[in-house]
This record gives sequence, C-alpha cells and structure tokens, in this order.
Amino acid sequence: MARSDLLISLVKAGVNGERELLVRTVEAMIAEEHGKQHHVLAESLAAQLRAGQNGNGMTKLPDSNNRNLVHERMPERKISSLFLRTEVKTAVAQLIEEQQRADLLRSYNLEPRHRILLTGPPGNGKTSLAEALAESLAIPMFSVRYDALIGSFLGETALRMRQLFDFVRNRRCALFFDEFDTVAKERGDTHETGEIKRVVSSLLLEIDRLPSYVVVITATNHPELLDRAVWRRFQLKLELPKPTLGQVTEWLRTLEGRLEIAFTIKHSILAKRLYGISFSELEDMAQDILRRRILCEPCDHMAITHSIIRLRTEAVHRERLSSDGYPATTNISNSRSGRARNARPRRAKNSISSTGATRSTDRPATSATGASVRSSKGGGSTSA
Repeated sequence: MARSDLLISLVKAGVNGERELLVRTVEAMIAEEHGKQHHVLAESLAAQLRAGQNGNGMTKLPDSNNRNLVHERMPERKISSLFLRTEVKTAVAQLIEEQQRADLLRSYNLEPRHRILLTGPPGNGKTSLAEALAESLAIPMFSVRYDALIGSFLGETALRMRQLFDFVRNRRCALFFDEFDTVAKERGDTHETGEIKRVVSSLLLEIDRLPSYVVVITATNHPELLDRAVWRRFQLKLELPKPTLGQVTEWLRTLEGRLEIAFTIKHSILAKRLYGISFSELEDMAQDILRRRILCEPCDHMAITHSIIRLRTEAVHRERLSSDGYPATTNISNSRSGRARNARPRRAKNSISSTGATRSTDRPATSATGASVRSSKGGGSTSA
C-alpha cells in the first residue's frame, strides 16, 4: 500500500490537472515499490506512466537503456569499519536517521536531507563513506560513469545528464559522483568552453529537482575548482582529511586484532613513523602484510610484519625529506629525532682557500674548559 501522502498528492494532481505533480507522485510510488522489492507492481506503474506520457508534453519516463550511464553495485562496507572524526560521525548519523524516519518528517511537511558533498585529499575515505551510507540505508549505489556521460558533440553531455537524473528519479538509491569537479567546474573560468557551462547549469537544475529519497553523494579532491553555485546545493558538506596521530594509533590497534599478533614496538612510536600517509596507504600496508604471511608459510609472522612496516616508514621518510629537506630516522625501534642526528656538519678547522692560503675557520672556545686561554700578564697563551 502506498503512503498516505502519496495518495493525497495523486488525488490532488488528478483533481487539479497538475501533470508535473502527477508524474512526481507516480515516480515516488515506483521508487517505494522498488524499495519493497515489489518489482512487478513498480514496472507496471512505470509502463502505465510511460504509455500515458506520449503526446502529453510531459517529460518522458526513462527506460532501462539509460542504465549504461551508471555502474550499479550493492554496498558492503559498514560505517563502523571507518575511522571518522567525531563531527563527521555525528553528521552522518543524523542524516541516516532523517532518511530512515522520513515519514515522520513528512508528516510535519519536512523532507530529510539527501545531498552530501565530500572533500579532502585522495585516499582518505570519501568513496568508502559513500558506500557505507548506502549500506546503512539499505539502498543500491549508482556510480556515475563519465565515459558514458560526457559526449563529444554540442549539447550531448547535457542531454545525457538529464537522462541520468530521469533514470534515478523513480528509484530509491544513492547516486555517487566521484571526481565531481569533472562536471561541476567553475563557470567563470575563462579557459573553459561554453559547453561545460551548459553542463554545469543543467547539473544544478537537475539536482534541485531530485526527490529526497534519492541520496546524492559527491566527492572531490579539488574543492577550489567547483562552481560557487554548486556549494549552495548541498545540505551537508564534510571534509575528510588525512588521519591524525590518534587515528593512526587506533588503526594500528585494529591491525593487531586482524593479524592476531602484538607489536613489540609501542603504537605511539609506530604512529609517529607513519604519520602523514592516507588511510588507503595504511590499508595497502595491511594487505601487503597479509599477502606475504600467506605466501611465505611457514615463516616468522612478526618478522614479516616489522619488515613491511619498516619499508613503509622509509617511504614516508623519503617524502618528508623531499618536502622539508630533513631526513628522518628509518629505524622504527629508535625514537630519536632524525633532524638532530642529521644536522649540518661543521666545516673543517683548517681549510685551503682558493688562493692556497691556510686559514682558521673555527675559533677556540674561551671558557674555563677551552683548549687555550690568553694569559693576562705576559700576553702569551698557556694550555688549560
């Protein structure tokens, strides 16, 4: 049975002759029936709506041929498996609750939030968070395929953009735009053509028209490239930075449980050595350890684990050297700072100048423990 608010909207559309309201209401009913796994009823409603739209001047309901514009998958990653900041966890939990209790909000003439913009450097959980959101809401995840969306002819991309949004409008799902700056670039950029400006304008209009049961999730590594009007369309803007020292430490504790071993080095020391890399690099390291442990059986699991961690920390130190000019220690069992140990060496005491003369470059110390002091009486020098 359809929701009471949809039935009321359907009657209102029929009595007042509001065709757009009729289409939106039937699309919502189709999405709800798909969500209840009543696919036969949903397809029957879609067929009736599609047949009634011929010659009525209404937007044509899309068929399944537009499925090639997206990649569909059932999400598996859970929110609990992610390492998120407290404010991000709170915001995500609130959005999930709004979507799950949307009927209560609609009874007060309110709609749940359904547009999320994720920013941050690559490899820190934007795609994983999008999948976890879809998993928590028990809805399929549609990832936009830019190779099928972007066309080479004038107006072709904007047309496919409308087809994409028409395809998801009658489904309860999560629509995911990875690398969102590809289609939402700043329209004021003088280096961009007029075609991208039309695409952005079409994108903004379609996002505004989406019903709240379609959760739009976008992710970008370059938020500075997004059009200014894009930011206003999103009700939730979350930044996912690189992991903090505390998050790396917690991740190492979790890794111990996965490997069923106990590190012989303190978590805090390992976290400092690995600080600065992304969550994806940490996960790659864990996968490397698991692979080597399987392929090297029988072997010393602890030795393999420490060997791979040492290789990873050396790579981190090389990156730090290229960024700040100071190499750090590669000995993961030694907590001494690499900067103090690798300070600039002093110049030799006696050096040969370009003219061949010998000159002293370092004056002796003049303290009581110095190498030589000047006598106050005879003007000579005495050994201390």
